[in-house]
Amino acid sequence: MELSFSCIVPVYNRPDEVRELLHSLTSQSYQAPFEVVIVEDGSTEDAKGEVRAFKDQLDISYYEKPNSGPGDSRNYGMERAKGNYFIILDSDCVLPPQYLSEVAKSLTLDYVPCFGGPDAAHTSFSNVQKAIDYVMTSVLTTGGIRGRRKSVGKFQPRSFNMGLSKEVFERVGGFGNIHPGEDPDLTFRIWKSGYRTKLIPNAFVYHKRRIDWRKFYGQVQKFGMVRAILNRWHPGTSRVTYWFPSLFFIGCFGAIVLALMGIPWPIVLYGIYLCIVFLHAMSMHGIKVAGLSVMAVLVQFFGYGWGFLKSTLMLTFSKGRPETLFPHLFFKS
Repeated sequence: MELSFSCIVPVYNRPDEVRELLHSLTSQSYQAPFEVVIVEDGSTEDAKGEVRAFKDQLDISYYEKPNSGPGDSRNYGMERAKGNYFIILDSDCVLPPQYLSEVAKSLTLDYVPCFGGPDAAHTSFSNVQKAIDYVMTSVLTTGGIRGRRKSVGKFQPRSFNMGLSKEVFERVGGFGNIHPGEDPDLTFRIWKSGYRTKLIPNAFVYHKRRIDWRKFYGQVQKFGMVRAILNRWHPGTSRVTYWFPSLFFIGCFGAIVLALMGIPWPIVLYGIYLCIVFLHAMSMHGIKVAGLSVMAVLVQFFGYGWGFLKSTLMLTFSKGRPETLFPHLFFKS
């Protein structure tokens, strides 16, 4: 099949990010034509001016719609795209020049109707951005699935860097209205329809994640909450590893209590783990980022673990539907 790429980018009040992403798309080494579709999701700060500035350099389409969430906005863009293979990107991503070439090469050698790529930290990132990127990608944390290694089992693409064929989009129906979690939900439905997914390690993006510690905690807590919902919707995809962050933060409180009672070895084990994280992060980013990475690991495990535990208990002991129990996790289309 001859590939015709359309890059689908939902945007919400991020014109500066759009400018950086579009600039990186003008520098692609990929020689064939490709399309860019920008979907403004009810923004009060629109990106019209940024899109207009790149009209002569890119085949670009711009749409505005009421706010209905990133999943619905991606569907909106794919319904109007001209290509037969959609590259789904978040607006806070920047692409290295070889990105589209690596995607095309991998799909030519081993075609799949859905792929995912990893994210990486650019040298221009702040120390906090690098630390958060580290914990979101490191094999020592819950982020291994986003890293460069191949995960155990089937790879679950993430919508900040994901490819989807038009055939699969029309067959499966696109993203649902849960957020976050709309990407694994789509992946599970793709698998149920008999299609294959894969990781393309060299198709990485620089994911900027303009975020602070409070927002990061809120984000990973939501990740934990939606994972419990996805376990209910797709019971065959549940893994014991999803419990690790919850066990980590429960065990941490227990270790502190035991240490106060004169039993220090559990808290020593936690200290050893955090030292390993520190040394690993330092080998990649230096001592300042390593210190922040320890902080980011604790935020990630406590936020995700508490969110997953709370959501699991509520879903287990309540008769309510997820949409009723957790309305803030769902957009209305």
